[in-house]
Amino acid sequence: MLRRWSKAVTPISKFGSQQSHLNFVKDVTRQSYAGVAPAPTTIEDKPQPPVVKLDKMFWSKPCSLALPRDSPLKAEEPDYQGIKRFMLKLMLFYSKQSKSIRGANVVYRRIVSQIDKPPIYEVFNLEKTFKTTFSLLVLHMWLCLRRLKQEGNEGVEFGQYLYEIYNHDVELRVSKAGVNLLLTKWMKELEKIFYGNIVAYDTAILPEAKPGDFSNVIWRNIFSEDGSSTPDAAASQSVQAMARYARREVSCMTLTDKEALYSGNFMFTSLKHENRSGKGPQ
Repeated sequence: MLRRWSKAVTPISKFGSQQSHLNFVKDVTRQSYAGVAPAPTTIEDKPQPPVVKLDKMFWSKPCSLALPRDSPLKAEEPDYQGIKRFMLKLMLFYSKQSKSIRGANVVYRRIVSQIDKPPIYEVFNLEKTFKTTFSLLVLHMWLCLRRLKQEGNEGVEFGQYLYEIYNHDVELRVSKAGVNLLLTKWMKELEKIFYGNIVAYDTAILPEAKPGDFSNVIWRNIFSEDGSSTPDAAASQSVQAMARYARREVSCMTLTDKEALYSGNFMFTSLKHENRSGKGPQ
């Protein structure tokens, strides 16, 4: 039986996973989670990525992440009629639980869309490995679960459906990374890392936390390769930008209405050079 994500857990450490857990994930990291594209044969063939000015990003005022009513990206509940609707009602297709599970699946697809595509790695100068993808997945799960808790028991229940979908996906990702033996042990270790990161993010974003706590957690959980507690000079700008991004998403999620949240009809802030409004990441 899966642990309920909302239960209080003992932090693995103040700022995330212990060194042993870091080493554990690095074992999987040796296998990149995405194939590497062939290198261009000439300089002229090499695509030139847009210039990313990290120090200018994620300073804009937070806003709701809900999709516009006419957005082609919106997920709609199927509107069956007649005998088909009658039969589906008998099979509890329209029950609260079934609707919540469908909504949780859409929410998880929004998370995966944000963390599986190149922009987030390009913007924050991250290599796409199992470790970074898993760490980003946990960060965005935290953003959603934190917002769901604001809806009380109903949100916590919805969050449990989301967690179970996440857990199944992580198992598939571990298998895809080449882990065929001791899968249960690996999943237990990843569960510990998940809860350790969640506790660390919750603690570091509290009003009484020190100014640098949140960026140090981001560094330790996502960027650090050796378990060091503070960012090195080379990565500092990327770490600070991701901390601003995550803080802004926390505020944006709070502004996102309950209907959009439960139906999955929201999108995280675009990290593409050209987003829907024609502007870069804000």
